[in-house]
Amino acid sequence: MRILVTGITGQVGSATVARLAGEGSIVAADRTMLDLSRPDEIAGKLDALRPDVIINPAAYTAVDRAEDERDLAFLVNAAGPEALARWAAGHGVPLFHLSTDYVFDGSGMTPWRETDVTGPLGVYGASKLAGEQAVRAAGGAHLIVRTSWVYAASGANFLRTIARVARERPELRVVDDQIGSPTSAAFIADAMARILAAHRGNLDAAFSSAGHCVHLAGGGETSWCGFATAIVEGLRRRGVAIATQNVVPIPTKDYPTKAVRPLNSRLNLSRLRDVYSIIPPDWKALLEVELDRLVENDA
Repeated sequence: MRILVTGITGQVGSATVARLAGEGSIVAADRTMLDLSRPDEIAGKLDALRPDVIINPAAYTAVDRAEDERDLAFLVNAAGPEALARWAAGHGVPLFHLSTDYVFDGSGMTPWRETDVTGPLGVYGASKLAGEQAVRAAGGAHLIVRTSWVYAASGANFLRTIARVARERPELRVVDDQIGSPTSAAFIADAMARILAAHRGNLDAAFSSAGHCVHLAGGGETSWCGFATAIVEGLRRRGVAIATQNVVPIPTKDYPTKAVRPLNSRLNLSRLRDVYSIIPPDWKALLEVELDRLVENDA
Protein backbone atom coordinates (compact mmCIF):
# COMPACT_ATOMS: atom_id res chain seq x y z
CA MET A 1 0.00 0.00 0.00
CA ARG A 2 1.35 3.39 -1.04
CA ILE A 3 0.35 6.04 1.51
CA LEU A 4 0.82 9.65 0.45
CA VAL A 5 1.27 12.11 3.31
CA THR A 6 1.21 15.83 2.48
CA GLY A 7 2.72 18.70 4.43
CA ILE A 8 5.52 16.59 5.89
CA THR A 9 7.45 19.63 7.15
CA GLY A 10 4.49 20.50 9.38
CA GLN A 11 3.72 19.08 12.81
CA VAL A 12 1.04 16.55 11.89
CA GLY A 13 2.61 15.61 8.57
CA SER A 14 5.98 14.79 10.10
CA ALA A 15 4.36 12.91 13.00
CA THR A 16 2.25 10.91 10.56
CA VAL A 17 5.24 9.85 8.48
CA ALA A 18 7.02 8.73 11.65
CA ARG A 19 3.98 6.83 12.95
CA LEU A 20 3.31 5.03 9.66
CA ALA A 21 6.85 3.72 9.26
CA GLY A 22 6.50 0.03 8.46
CA GLU A 23 2.78 0.29 7.63
CA GLY A 24 3.36 0.47 3.89
CA SER A 25 5.28 2.41 1.28
CA ILE A 26 5.20 6.00 2.53
CA VAL A 27 5.30 8.82 -0.01
CA ALA A 28 6.38 11.80 2.08
CA ALA A 29 5.36 14.85 0.06
CA ASP A 30 6.71 18.27 0.89
CA ARG A 31 5.78 21.40 -1.05
CA THR A 32 8.36 20.70 -3.77
CA MET A 33 6.62 17.40 -4.51
CA LEU A 34 2.99 18.48 -4.05
CA ASP A 35 2.11 22.16 -3.67
CA LEU A 36 -1.50 22.84 -2.65
CA SER A 37 -1.11 26.46 -3.73
CA ARG A 38 -0.86 25.13 -7.32
CA PRO A 39 -4.07 23.12 -7.63
CA ASP A 40 -3.84 22.90 -11.44
CA GLU A 41 -0.69 20.77 -11.07
CA ILE A 42 -2.02 18.35 -8.46
CA ALA A 43 -3.73 15.81 -10.72
CA GLY A 44 -0.61 15.36 -12.82
CA LYS A 45 1.55 14.98 -9.72
CA LEU A 46 -0.80 12.37 -8.28
CA ASP A 47 -0.86 10.47 -11.59
CA ALA A 48 2.91 10.08 -11.22
CA LEU A 49 2.88 9.27 -7.49
CA ARG A 50 0.03 6.70 -7.71
CA PRO A 51 -1.00 6.58 -4.02
CA ASP A 52 -3.44 4.02 -2.64
CA VAL A 53 -4.36 6.28 0.32
CA ILE A 54 -3.91 10.04 0.80
CA ILE A 55 -3.50 11.71 4.20
CA ASN A 56 -3.71 15.50 3.89
CA PRO A 57 -2.53 17.53 6.90
CA ALA A 58 -1.04 20.27 4.67
CA ALA A 59 -2.67 23.67 5.24
CA TYR A 60 -2.23 27.40 5.44
CA THR A 61 -2.35 27.91 9.22
CA ALA A 62 -1.22 31.51 9.76
CA VAL A 63 -4.50 32.58 11.37
CA ASP A 64 -3.79 36.30 11.67
CA ARG A 65 -1.92 36.67 8.39
CA ALA A 66 -4.82 34.98 6.59
CA GLU A 67 -6.89 38.12 7.20
CA ASP A 68 -4.55 39.90 4.76
CA GLU A 69 -3.85 36.90 2.52
CA ARG A 70 -7.35 35.63 1.84
CA ASP A 71 -6.64 34.46 -1.70
CA LEU A 72 -3.63 32.40 -0.63
CA ALA A 73 -5.47 30.89 2.35
CA PHE A 74 -8.35 29.78 0.13
CA LEU A 75 -5.96 28.50 -2.52
CA VAL A 76 -4.13 26.22 -0.08
CA ASN A 77 -7.02 25.30 2.21
CA ALA A 78 -9.84 24.98 -0.32
CA ALA A 79 -8.72 24.80 -3.97
CA GLY A 80 -5.79 22.48 -3.19
CA PRO A 81 -7.87 19.98 -1.20
CA GLU A 82 -10.57 20.14 -3.88
CA ALA A 83 -8.03 19.04 -6.51
CA LEU A 84 -6.77 16.28 -4.20
CA ALA A 85 -10.30 15.06 -3.50
CA ARG A 86 -11.39 15.09 -7.14
CA TRP A 87 -8.38 13.02 -8.16
CA ALA A 88 -8.91 10.66 -5.23
CA ALA A 89 -12.60 10.22 -6.04
CA GLY A 90 -11.83 9.56 -9.69
CA HIS A 91 -9.26 6.89 -8.83
CA GLY A 92 -11.03 5.22 -5.90
CA VAL A 93 -8.40 6.42 -3.41
CA PRO A 94 -9.49 7.06 0.21
CA LEU A 95 -8.63 10.49 1.61
CA PHE A 96 -8.02 11.63 5.19
CA HIS A 97 -8.39 15.43 5.30
CA LEU A 98 -7.38 17.44 8.38
CA SER A 99 -9.56 20.34 9.48
CA THR A 100 -10.09 22.52 12.53
CA ASP A 101 -12.34 23.73 15.33
CA TYR A 102 -12.15 27.17 13.68
CA VAL A 103 -15.00 26.13 11.37
CA PHE A 104 -17.29 26.87 14.36
CA ASP A 105 -18.14 30.28 15.80
CA GLY A 106 -17.02 29.46 19.34
CA SER A 107 -20.34 30.32 20.96
CA GLY A 108 -21.75 28.61 24.03
CA MET A 109 -19.99 26.13 26.29
CA THR A 110 -21.11 22.79 24.85
CA PRO A 111 -18.55 20.68 22.96
CA TRP A 112 -19.14 20.88 19.23
CA ARG A 113 -20.55 17.82 17.47
CA GLU A 114 -19.66 16.89 13.92
CA THR A 115 -23.24 17.70 12.84
CA ASP A 116 -23.43 21.15 14.44
CA VAL A 117 -23.92 24.21 12.25
CA THR A 118 -20.64 25.81 11.27
CA GLY A 119 -19.91 29.54 11.34
CA PRO A 120 -16.25 30.52 11.06
CA LEU A 121 -15.22 33.88 12.52
CA GLY A 122 -12.32 34.65 10.18
CA VAL A 123 -10.59 33.89 6.91
CA TYR A 124 -8.65 30.89 8.17
CA GLY A 125 -11.76 29.12 9.45
CA ALA A 126 -13.73 30.06 6.34
CA SER A 127 -11.01 28.68 4.08
CA LYS A 128 -10.86 25.41 6.03
CA LEU A 129 -14.66 25.10 5.89
CA ALA A 130 -14.55 25.66 2.12
CA GLY A 131 -11.98 22.88 1.94
CA GLU A 132 -14.27 20.53 3.85
CA GLN A 133 -17.15 21.35 1.52
CA ALA A 134 -15.00 20.75 -1.56
CA VAL A 135 -13.80 17.39 -0.25
CA ARG A 136 -17.39 16.30 0.42
CA ALA A 137 -18.57 17.51 -2.98
CA ALA A 138 -15.95 15.43 -4.78
CA GLY A 139 -17.94 12.37 -3.73
CA GLY A 140 -15.10 9.96 -2.99
CA ALA A 141 -14.20 7.96 0.11
CA HIS A 142 -13.10 10.60 2.60
CA LEU A 143 -12.83 11.31 6.30
CA ILE A 144 -12.65 14.91 7.52
CA VAL A 145 -10.70 14.92 10.79
CA ARG A 146 -11.32 18.09 12.81
CA THR A 147 -8.85 18.80 15.58
CA SER A 148 -7.82 21.67 17.85
CA TRP A 149 -4.87 23.40 19.52
CA VAL A 150 -2.23 21.29 17.78
CA TYR A 151 1.30 21.26 19.15
CA ALA A 152 4.47 19.16 19.11
CA ALA A 153 7.96 19.08 20.57
CA SER A 154 9.26 20.49 17.28
CA GLY A 155 8.07 23.18 14.91
CA ALA A 156 6.36 26.51 15.57
CA ASN A 157 3.56 26.11 18.10
CA PHE A 158 2.29 27.16 21.54
CA LEU A 159 4.36 24.60 23.44
CA ARG A 160 7.59 25.75 21.83
CA THR A 161 6.72 29.42 22.29
CA ILE A 162 5.92 29.07 25.99
CA ALA A 163 9.02 26.94 26.56
CA ARG A 164 11.13 29.72 25.04
CA VAL A 165 9.59 32.74 26.76
CA ALA A 166 9.39 30.94 30.13
CA ARG A 167 13.18 30.86 30.14
CA GLU A 168 13.29 34.64 29.65
CA ARG A 169 10.35 36.33 31.39
CA PRO A 170 9.42 36.36 35.09
CA GLU A 171 5.74 36.77 34.24
CA LEU A 172 3.55 35.49 31.41
CA ARG A 173 0.13 36.97 30.63
CA VAL A 174 -2.00 34.39 28.83
CA VAL A 175 -5.62 34.35 27.66
CA ASP A 176 -7.91 32.46 30.03
CA ASP A 177 -11.37 32.70 28.43
CA GLN A 178 -10.73 30.60 25.31
CA ILE A 179 -11.40 26.97 26.18
CA GLY A 180 -10.39 23.86 24.27
CA SER A 181 -8.21 20.79 24.38
CA PRO A 182 -4.51 20.80 23.47
CA THR A 183 -3.83 17.99 21.01
CA SER A 184 -0.41 16.59 20.23
CA ALA A 185 0.46 15.97 16.60
CA ALA A 186 1.65 12.51 17.66
CA PHE A 187 -1.81 11.59 18.95
CA ILE A 188 -3.48 12.79 15.75
CA ALA A 189 -1.05 10.71 13.70
CA ASP A 190 -1.58 7.67 15.91
CA ALA A 191 -5.37 7.89 15.71
CA MET A 192 -5.35 8.12 11.92
CA ALA A 193 -2.90 5.22 11.71
CA ARG A 194 -5.16 3.11 13.93
CA ILE A 195 -8.19 3.85 11.77
CA LEU A 196 -6.20 2.99 8.66
CA ALA A 197 -4.89 -0.27 10.13
CA ALA A 198 -8.25 -1.41 11.49
CA HIS A 199 -10.16 -0.72 8.27
CA ARG A 200 -7.50 -1.17 5.64
CA GLY A 201 -9.72 -3.45 3.56
CA ASN A 202 -12.70 -1.12 3.40
CA LEU A 203 -11.97 2.48 4.32
CA ASP A 204 -14.98 3.70 2.36
CA ALA A 205 -17.35 1.89 4.73
CA ALA A 206 -15.32 2.96 7.75
CA PHE A 207 -15.51 6.59 6.69
CA SER A 208 -19.24 6.33 5.92
CA SER A 209 -19.93 4.89 9.37
CA ALA A 210 -18.63 8.14 10.88
CA GLY A 211 -20.62 10.31 8.51
CA HIS A 212 -17.34 11.17 6.78
CA CYS A 213 -16.36 13.48 9.66
CA VAL A 214 -14.87 12.88 13.10
CA HIS A 215 -13.59 15.12 15.88
CA LEU A 216 -10.19 14.24 17.28
CA ALA A 217 -8.58 16.02 20.22
CA GLY A 218 -7.04 15.42 23.61
CA GLY A 219 -9.37 14.48 26.45
CA GLY A 220 -10.57 17.07 28.92
CA GLU A 221 -10.35 20.82 28.54
CA THR A 222 -8.37 23.86 29.63
CA SER A 223 -7.67 27.47 28.68
CA TRP A 224 -4.55 28.77 26.98
CA CYS A 225 -3.51 30.03 30.41
CA GLY A 226 -4.02 26.57 31.89
CA PHE A 227 -2.03 25.05 29.04
CA ALA A 228 0.80 27.54 29.58
CA THR A 229 0.83 26.87 33.32
CA ALA A 230 1.09 23.12 32.73
CA ILE A 231 3.98 23.65 30.31
CA VAL A 232 5.90 25.84 32.76
CA GLU A 233 5.33 23.45 35.65
CA GLY A 234 6.28 20.46 33.51
CA LEU A 235 9.53 22.04 32.37
CA ARG A 236 10.42 22.99 35.95
CA ARG A 237 9.83 19.39 37.09
CA ARG A 238 12.26 18.26 34.41
CA GLY A 239 15.01 20.50 35.71
CA VAL A 240 14.78 23.18 33.03
CA ALA A 241 15.88 26.62 34.24
CA ILE A 242 12.66 28.66 34.18
CA ALA A 243 12.51 32.42 34.77
CA THR A 244 8.71 32.55 34.95
CA GLN A 245 7.29 32.79 38.46
CA ASN A 246 3.72 33.81 37.57
CA VAL A 247 1.35 32.91 34.74
CA VAL A 248 -1.32 35.58 34.86
CA PRO A 249 -4.78 34.93 33.34
CA ILE A 250 -6.14 37.69 31.09
CA PRO A 251 -9.32 38.02 28.99
CA THR A 252 -9.22 37.88 25.21
CA LYS A 253 -10.03 41.60 25.01
CA ASP A 254 -6.69 42.36 26.65
CA TYR A 255 -4.79 40.45 23.96
CA PRO A 256 -6.12 41.81 20.66
CA THR A 257 -5.27 39.97 17.44
CA LYS A 258 -6.12 40.63 13.81
CA ALA A 259 -8.23 37.46 13.58
CA VAL A 260 -11.04 36.70 16.03
CA ARG A 261 -10.48 33.45 17.94
CA PRO A 262 -13.35 31.18 19.03
CA LEU A 263 -13.96 31.23 22.78
CA ASN A 264 -15.35 27.70 22.78
CA SER A 265 -13.10 25.24 20.97
CA ARG A 266 -14.38 22.17 22.82
CA LEU A 267 -14.95 19.22 20.48
CA ASN A 268 -17.33 16.37 21.25
CA LEU A 269 -15.29 13.17 20.92
CA SER A 270 -18.05 10.58 21.29
CA ARG A 271 -18.04 9.62 17.59
CA LEU A 272 -14.31 8.92 17.74
CA ARG A 273 -14.97 6.55 20.64
CA ASP A 274 -18.18 4.96 19.40
CA VAL A 275 -17.22 4.41 15.77
CA TYR A 276 -13.46 3.86 15.95
CA SER A 277 -13.00 2.70 19.58
CA ILE A 278 -10.40 5.38 20.18
CA ILE A 279 -10.49 6.97 23.64
CA PRO A 280 -8.31 10.08 23.70
CA PRO A 281 -5.82 10.35 26.56
CA ASP A 282 -6.25 13.38 28.79
CA TRP A 283 -4.52 16.43 27.34
CA LYS A 284 -2.15 16.53 30.33
CA ALA A 285 -0.96 13.00 29.60
CA LEU A 286 -0.30 13.91 25.97
CA LEU A 287 1.61 16.98 27.11
CA GLU A 288 3.86 14.93 29.40
CA VAL A 289 5.02 12.87 26.42
CA GLU A 290 5.79 15.95 24.33
CA LEU A 291 7.59 17.67 27.22
CA ASP A 292 9.87 14.65 27.50
CA ARG A 293 10.60 14.88 23.78
CA LEU A 294 11.14 18.62 23.98
CA VAL A 295 13.65 18.39 26.81
CA GLU A 296 15.41 15.48 25.14
CA ASN A 297 15.64 17.36 21.81
CA ASP A 298 17.01 20.48 23.50
CA ALA A 299 19.53 18.63 25.64
